[in-house]
Amino acid sequence: MTSPFPTQAKFVIIGGGVIGCATAYHLAKNGCRDVVLIEKADLTSGTTWHAAGAVAQYRSDSNAMALAKYAVDIIPELEAETEQQTGWRQTGGMRVAATAERRAEYARTITTANSFGLEMGLISPSEVKEYFPLMNVDDLDCALYIPSDGLVSPTDLTNALAKGARKNGSKIVTDTTVTGFDIKDGRITGVKTDKGDIKCEGAALCAGIWSRQLARMAGANIPILASYHCYFITEPIEGTHKGLPFIRDPDRWHYAREEVGGLMVGQYEPNPVAFDQTDVPNDFVFHLAQENIEQFSPWLEPFYHRLPVLQEVGIKTWFNGLESFTEDQNPVLGELPEVDGLFTACGFNAYGVSVGAGFGMALGEWMMNGEQPFDLWSLDVRRFSKMHGAEGHMRARALEGQGDHYQTHFPHKERKAGRPLRRSALYDRLAGRGAVFGEKIGWERPNWFAPEGMEPRDEPSFGHANWFSTVGDECRACREQAVVFDQSSFAKLMVIGKDAEATLQHICAGNIAKAPGRTTYTQMLNDKGGIEADVIVSRISDNEFYLVTGTAFGLHDSHHIRRHMPKDANATLVDVTSAYGVLGLMGPRARDILSKIAETDLSNEAFPFGHVREFFVSGAPVRALRLSFVGELGWELHIPTEYMASVYDAMIEAGAEYGLRDAGYRAIDSLRLEKGYRVWSGDIGPSDNPFEAGLGFAVSFKKSENYVGRDALTALRETVPKRQLVTFSLEATDWPVMGNETIYRNGEQVGWIATGGYGHTIESAIGLGYVCNEGGVDDAFIMEGDYELDVAMNRHSAKPHMVPLYDPNNENLRD
Repeated sequence: MTSPFPTQAKFVIIGGGVIGCATAYHLAKNGCRDVVLIEKADLTSGTTWHAAGAVAQYRSDSNAMALAKYAVDIIPELEAETEQQTGWRQTGGMRVAATAERRAEYARTITTANSFGLEMGLISPSEVKEYFPLMNVDDLDCALYIPSDGLVSPTDLTNALAKGARKNGSKIVTDTTVTGFDIKDGRITGVKTDKGDIKCEGAALCAGIWSRQLARMAGANIPILASYHCYFITEPIEGTHKGLPFIRDPDRWHYAREEVGGLMVGQYEPNPVAFDQTDVPNDFVFHLAQENIEQFSPWLEPFYHRLPVLQEVGIKTWFNGLESFTEDQNPVLGELPEVDGLFTACGFNAYGVSVGAGFGMALGEWMMNGEQPFDLWSLDVRRFSKMHGAEGHMRARALEGQGDHYQTHFPHKERKAGRPLRRSALYDRLAGRGAVFGEKIGWERPNWFAPEGMEPRDEPSFGHANWFSTVGDECRACREQAVVFDQSSFAKLMVIGKDAEATLQHICAGNIAKAPGRTTYTQMLNDKGGIEADVIVSRISDNEFYLVTGTAFGLHDSHHIRRHMPKDANATLVDVTSAYGVLGLMGPRARDILSKIAETDLSNEAFPFGHVREFFVSGAPVRALRLSFVGELGWELHIPTEYMASVYDAMIEAGAEYGLRDAGYRAIDSLRLEKGYRVWSGDIGPSDNPFEAGLGFAVSFKKSENYVGRDALTALRETVPKRQLVTFSLEATDWPVMGNETIYRNGEQVGWIATGGYGHTIESAIGLGYVCNEGGVDDAFIMEGDYELDVAMNRHSAKPHMVPLYDPNNENLRD
């Protein structure tokens, strides 16, 4: 007997592949029985059915690695619960390295894995040969080996998740096409299909290559690209067996594993081919494209050296299917900022099977609780911006990301596609002065300035890069004379209206109810007390507040504010990022320089630290914030865009006698580490509360408003934190500290480095990291330990510090 079509559900999941079924399973498993999954054809019919079936936990991102590990750990439990086999085989997995650079990449990855509980290590070429006798290892340096990796049947895994979802109360409806969405007051209220409409409180787009076009139906954007990924299966080969590990040879662009007595061989070529239409037809199910021999063959030739047997065996079957790719090779997860209650999990860059169960867990908890279960910023859909809605631009960047899959992932590597796009008014001037630009959310930002005689370009390295000493010169200039930073890419927001103060008091943990002309450094929290945003709030007038946040966080922070604004509040949020450029004038001579061109009193008495003033600089109206992210006397000058060039020219001329020079973002990062200043998405995030992060001073318990997260902080205030963010210094090393290094205390692993770099003023490597202890972490616990940091598989003695390494009393800052 056919069940009636459901007309109502709490959540609707769209897409019956491994991700959609995993989400439905975890929602139901966690008590949400009122879930309907819609699939336009049959389960697995989109991308899942032709996936290679590799379960690989190697990820450059620690959060994605944690989700991949969860996806492996849950398999036995899933099979026992559903009595449905998944085809799981723990074969182990390895990535071979033929170059010193690849070995260095693996060494850093192993340190990251160790910090977060995943076992992996380096093995020798002879050990590689033992594991995979068919392989030629004569040119290998080593291989990265993960014993817990393996293989799974994508179809069987999906069916097990679907069976578990049904067993726990979810409904699965196939042969049903989504035709639209009902949206009221910015929130999804229903899903329209060709079989009828389903009222709901929320929905998730887990439709793989179709997710972007479904999002468009709701007026939202998901920046993924449908692109081809090809592999073939050989005839049987003597010497293959089911226990062979999954191998990857990124230096030769290929992967291989056992399949029905032969080998499955696939590639990630550096010049991939995208689907030639914007939208993927709905009937593109259980569908493969014709094999593209001309595309595949040139990159297969080098792999013959690694697996010579491929030259002697025939090909039985080709698979050339569509996968969804993103520009940064990370999936897309979370609530779409354009529509409340509409979520997504897609863009898996051909590894959805590896992490499907993990992402289903994360998305399910996010949907049920309204908050991500832990810090997932690197995967968050809000990491993108409006520019990613442009088809041509998104396509170019996603193809670059796909082509980069097997490239060596050097630190500080910059994207090239679609650049330049967003440029400050000073772009051409700075380029003429030797600026080497990096890119963030489309913004061209000067990372460093090449001196005369030096080519202005990055040369990638796992050690100290070619710009190391030049950035040191910029740092010293900031500490000793003055520098100017173009920080125009800052995201800038206005909250305006008679209820603006009350609105921000409800959202901010700090007390922003100050007189006009004052600034407040504050966090915005989630209900668990985790840090959702880290901002500067300046009060311009009684009903007008100016918020400044990081370049990449404008969409994220705007979305957080809108979600928590009281519905009846007379307050409006406006993004004014493009209206203002920003010049950061920093250093002990900053007052001397600015006084020559500003029409105001800049003395400490007239313009103290933490204040905001509006005045004229060389004829231009300027909003000046007296603060600093580098720990020196200075001002951020927020200047209407059309005046930027004139103010900059006047500043350069006025600063010539004081040694003023241009400086970039790499100097900023070095200088802020010396001061212990936190970076959201690096040192702090949704999983970190202010007390753990050393930001309790920015929290107000005196204001009467019951702001978001206050109840959680009140409870946490009475306990000793189980972890604390600590500054570490260590002797200079050819292996820079970059983040995710393991912290050892008295020989025991106790945490990880969040962000790191080199302090050119103190001439030491620096890391900001979390020290953890179930019994509590106080100052005594921190300072009584002997510490080492594991930097790329090498331990270095480190010293903890409870105060900033530079100017701990802030004397320079407040002079």
